[in-house]
Amino acid sequence: MNDFFPGGARIAVLTTQPLPGPLDYLAPEGGLSTGAVVEVPLGPRRVAGVVWGRGEGDFPASKLRPVSRVLEAAPLTEGMRDFLIRSADYTLTPPYQMLRMALRAPGLGDEPAMRRVYRLGHHEPSRMTPPRQQVLAVMEEFAEAAFTLGELSEAAGVSTSVIKGLVKAGALREEEAPRDTPYPALDAARPGLDLTEDQAEAAARLREGVASGTYGTTLLRGVTGSGKTEVYLEAVAECLARGRQALVLLPEIALTGAFLARVEERFGAKAAEWHSGITMTERRRLWKMVGEGGAELVVGARSALFLPFRELGLIVVDEEHDTSYKQEEGVLYNARDMAVLRASLSGGRVILASATPSLESWVNAEQGKYERLDLTSRFGPAVMPKMRAIDMRAEPMSHGTWISPSLAAAVEARMEKGEQSLLFLNRRGYAPVTLCRACGEQVACRNCDARMVEHRFLKRLMCHQCGETIPVPTVCPSCEVEGKLAALGPGVERLAEEVTARFPEARLAVLSSDLFGSARALKAAIEEIAAGAADIVIGTQLVAKGHNFPLLTLVGVIDSDLGLQGSDLRAAEKTFQLIRQVAGRAGRAEAPGEALLQTFQPEHPVIRAILSGEEERFWAAEAAERKAAGAPPFGRMAGLILSSPDLQATFDIGNLLARNTEKLRAIGAEVYGPAPAPIARVRGRHRVRLLVKAAKSAPLQQALAEWVAPVKLPANFRLAIDIDPQSFW
Repeated sequence: MNDFFPGGARIAVLTTQPLPGPLDYLAPEGGLSTGAVVEVPLGPRRVAGVVWGRGEGDFPASKLRPVSRVLEAAPLTEGMRDFLIRSADYTLTPPYQMLRMALRAPGLGDEPAMRRVYRLGHHEPSRMTPPRQQVLAVMEEFAEAAFTLGELSEAAGVSTSVIKGLVKAGALREEEAPRDTPYPALDAARPGLDLTEDQAEAAARLREGVASGTYGTTLLRGVTGSGKTEVYLEAVAECLARGRQALVLLPEIALTGAFLARVEERFGAKAAEWHSGITMTERRRLWKMVGEGGAELVVGARSALFLPFRELGLIVVDEEHDTSYKQEEGVLYNARDMAVLRASLSGGRVILASATPSLESWVNAEQGKYERLDLTSRFGPAVMPKMRAIDMRAEPMSHGTWISPSLAAAVEARMEKGEQSLLFLNRRGYAPVTLCRACGEQVACRNCDARMVEHRFLKRLMCHQCGETIPVPTVCPSCEVEGKLAALGPGVERLAEEVTARFPEARLAVLSSDLFGSARALKAAIEEIAAGAADIVIGTQLVAKGHNFPLLTLVGVIDSDLGLQGSDLRAAEKTFQLIRQVAGRAGRAEAPGEALLQTFQPEHPVIRAILSGEEERFWAAEAAERKAAGAPPFGRMAGLILSSPDLQATFDIGNLLARNTEKLRAIGAEVYGPAPAPIARVRGRHRVRLLVKAAKSAPLQQALAEWVAPVKLPANFRLAIDIDPQSFW
């Protein structure tokens, strides 16, 4: 419930500025309520903020400044404000940073107004040029969207004169429109696809949960291609029918055209989208409509969790195991875990959907904290692919090749039948290492402790940490000897070179994020492949994220052992999930599929578990190992990352923290480090890590806050605390 404050009342306003907490102001004439989005004076500036409650400071009321103005936006609900504070407490993030995430929309302070927008017209232009084709391609992709002149010009990469010429030709129409309008209503009563018996049973259970109007989390585990989407869309329909809003989180929102088309088919209108690929105008519109109830269903990336929903009744986290739900820069949070927190505060339901759930979710279901529903067979005539290992120790391999004779024969057989093959290698670029055969030096980034990766298609070497690129050198940067640089190891571009030589008649497609200038281009390539435009597809982990290629019947994993190297706590789990997900791309239509895993360790427990399909046994064994080690999800961990341009000073602060651990020892926690991070220098900053390990029940956040509080960081130093780290780079 939001309290109302009359004009002149003392109120507390939390701003988006780096301040320890809310500041006191005076309510403007006409009053306002708790949660109101406002603009307040702060020194000579005006900044955005939210009314957090009654002012309780001791600053004289006569000296308080009034709120400058109340913005045209629905107030943040009590549940939303509670979520921001609770998530800030959990992640040890200052509340102002959480509020910044919640107010991340352009033009919130703009007055309601009309704007000139452009939509698709009804006539073909008499003269077609490549720039005109680019504009029309953008408009057709976003058929219902309205673009301002600047947005359309930028999206299509053309001048504004091209757009104006299309208006004159009748291919586009120009009109005045309100800045922010509700999204088209969704028809929750519209029938979905016919469900199988186990799908219908799972859908009924999910509908019952949503209808209860109470919090609960369900793990929806279904094998790849089992129709999990159809099942959870039934829960979305129930949520909408009850007048509440729903949010579906996806790990790769800009690439999920098929999913959005399915949503439109199910509900008769497009869902609202929230991700980096939408225009600033749409971002502002969606933010406002979510708060006013003018957007019933949002499909979004992880940051959509911080939109100010008025009445959020359901959150679906699709592919909940995906590591992209963990934000690794800025505010460090896991959207999967924060979704559960948000739903618990709004009285909503959470559905965690995956074919290969995270160990955390599996354990929560085993312990009865989450309900679990299983879909054990594929939808329709499709069956699960057969899986077998190719023992690379027994394969006669030529130097500089990575496709075994056994895998090559399988690809050849698919081509003869007009079917597609996918070759999976989780390495971008041409080669991960460029070595000088004269001096032995590996070409490294000048800003990071990382090797430069050759991207031959781009004719550049690239650092995958900071993005630095340089032309491929002809002489060694170290010894300056010419003609001795050699590319070592395979990336997807090098694999493409081998495929072209081995299968010259094949139509080849390479799917890697750095080979496409935009998400739109990548999405178009995926749609073309699904329509049969390629015989052989080479891809990175991008291809594992839910794509459906009906003609694809063979998946070949080039290096199944790659993810098992190193000391990552979750190496076995991540490898199991990734390979099972990639294998699941095969045989999703009527033709049966097969997955072949090239490995030098066919006897490795993870490889054996992948091949056998005995997932429950794998999760149980993995859980037992973690429990014995007191590791998550049976224990708690937090990572501390110190960084600065001065290595010794960074270690000095790390050692200071390591010597003063009384607060942590008091809760039974252990501290490891300081030690150089695995990638010890990024963008010119030296990185030092400490790791804190504690029991599951330990009050870790409070102890961490008290531990680091006395440390005064010098200028240009940063300290990041990562609760429940997913990676340790």
